[in-house]
Amino acid sequence: MRPNALGRTIAGLVAVAGLAAGTVATAGTSFAAPAATVPTAQTATAAQAAALAATQNFGLTTAEAKNVQDFLADYWGYTGAIDGQLGTNSWKAFQRCLAKYWGYTGDIDGDPGPNTIKALQRLLKADYGYTGDIDGIAGSGTRAAFKRFAA
Repeated sequence: MRPNALGRTIAGLVAVAGLAAGTVATAGTSFAAPAATVPTAQTATAAQAAALAATQNFGLTTAEAKNVQDFLADYWGYTGAIDGQLGTNSWKAFQRCLAKYWGYTGDIDGDPGPNTIKALQRLLKADYGYTGDIDGIAGSGTRAAFKRFAA
């Protein structure tokens, strides 16, 4: 996901949560449910969307992503859960690898944006059969090569 798209997604989630909170706050007391005891469908949906925005597996299965996390834990300082969800800490560790060997020059921020993907594509082109352009877009060729890396 592009950084601007991630920002818009988060801003949208904040807006939805704010609207939901405002609607409950202004409802008559006979209609308002206790906020602490009854989660709404809107808050559950917002939480699910935020969790999806926080991870980016680029088409890997949970088992494949666990393989990547094992690699990152063994060699690149990843200390998080081996849960098959490539979140911020997984991508920070991957960015350390990509910075050392594959030309990543951005911040170690855990955001798998275009610069991270370009470095990943260089790694995948060298050893995992990626034949596409180094364009920073995680398209089908990038995803297929990433699956080979994770196998």
